[in-house]
Amino acid sequence: MATIAARKRKDGTTGYTAQILIKQKGKIVFREAKTFDNPREAKAWAGWKETEMRKPGALDAAAVQTATLADAIDKYIGAHRHIGRTKEQVLKSTKTYEIAKMRCDTIRSPQIVAFAEELAAGDRKPQTVMNYMSHLQAVFREAKPGFDIPLDYEQMRAAMIVLNKRGTTTKSAKRDRRPSLAEIDLLMQHFADRQVRAPHAAPMCKIIAFALFSTRRQEEVTRIRWVDLDEAHSRVLVRDLKHPGQKIGNDVWCDLPAEALRIIKIMPRTKAEIFPFGTDAISAGFTRACQFLEIADLHFHDVNRPGMGTLDRRAKGTPVGHHG
Repeated sequence: MATIAARKRKDGTTGYTAQILIKQKGKIVFREAKTFDNPREAKAWAGWKETEMRKPGALDAAAVQTATLADAIDKYIGAHRHIGRTKEQVLKSTKTYEIAKMRCDTIRSPQIVAFAEELAAGDRKPQTVMNYMSHLQAVFREAKPGFDIPLDYEQMRAAMIVLNKRGTTTKSAKRDRRPSLAEIDLLMQHFADRQVRAPHAAPMCKIIAFALFSTRRQEEVTRIRWVDLDEAHSRVLVRDLKHPGQKIGNDVWCDLPAEALRIIKIMPRTKAEIFPFGTDAISAGFTRACQFLEIADLHFHDVNRPGMGTLDRRAKGTPVGHHG
């Protein structure tokens, strides 16, 4: 239904704003407004627009044209069942900024650059801004071909060139922090003492040792199931192994050193997963322990990095379907 409202402008003249509002099942599915110099033009436009919106398929087409960046982000998240936790958090955070309220067909390179610079002005490092932009770039890349939402990927690419030249974004420096044997000893003693006080807590000693010997990432450790264990050949099937070009379906058989297999064999078979614990709880527990022990700048994922001297064992991976 159309409404026409008269409003005084700053210059003293009167403008007549015609607004079309269409609801379905109590939800607004279309809204558009336009201002004219006289009520006759406003009424004529409103009548024409209402007629147009009654045509078959008009509402669906209008929904695409009026989709905001927030709508595109929701579509993207909804279409990806295995989206990473960090990526989802970053995209949801992006929805809180003004750019997310903009119609997709109006977003150009200057608006994208302004958004990145707004992030940088909030004391975010260039590496963090790059993280935001990389995840948003994925939405731009998929919006038009995947959802028929008019986000222009070329505008995003142009914005990235500008941001890189200005130094607003930069790639993260390669991290090479590794725990020393003394730090590993401190952590193991800390968690052994905690296990005595809290026997039902996650067995961090076993989890850390398994990650160290198997060189598996935290997310991979918690995903391994008992059915994925091939004890006879001392290997496990790591599902969706992280890979630059592929993640979903990248299932790989990974060899287990004898130490890692021994740890698995002493785990209770109470659940489908061998290490049935949440990554958030593992990370939080590890971080708190490092703070308590005054171990600086050490993350759980540093444990499975190469360069651990006699403890450095790199597991070899064999894609599913190959038997080396």
